[in-house]
Amino acid sequence: MGTRHVIAVLVENKPGVLARISGMFSGRGFNIHSLAVAPTLDTKLSRMTIVTDGNQHIIEQIIKQLRKLINVVKVQDLTDHEYVDRELILVRVKATEDKREEVLRITDIFRGKVVDVTPDTITLEVTGSRSKIEAILELLTSIGILELIRAGTVAIARGKKTPKAAGCPE
Repeated sequence: MGTRHVIAVLVENKPGVLARISGMFSGRGFNIHSLAVAPTLDTKLSRMTIVTDGNQHIIEQIIKQLRKLINVVKVQDLTDHEYVDRELILVRVKATEDKREEVLRITDIFRGKVVDVTPDTITLEVTGSRSKIEAILELLTSIGILELIRAGTVAIARGKKTPKAAGCPE
């Protein structure tokens, strides 16, 4: 296992593109830790944020192989630049009467939102950096996580000194 890398990939919004990219990863034995994809402002293009890991040689190979794929417009490794990343979780927690206040307090501290409540559970929405997500999950684990849905990381380059972010109009 190597260093965590966040790679932004701008692709044509066409059927089969995601399959080709995931096939490239699996065919070469590369792992995808998370993958988020959605159309950009230009509906003909989609932006993928891929989180993977590897040593410098592996990451160079991944980027080289991505650039060779048909329908790939731009590939950018954000890891070497300043960037902002966020992750989203929905988590259903056991919330018996004696734990309900603690769950609500933790949610407030982490600026989460309560999105559903039943007599025995509370479902939360939390967004933030990977470390923030890991921290709240650690606290909620002791209370009792019943179900966890974790969306992939999305990331964008920061400031004017970094290369133009994939998916932005020229």
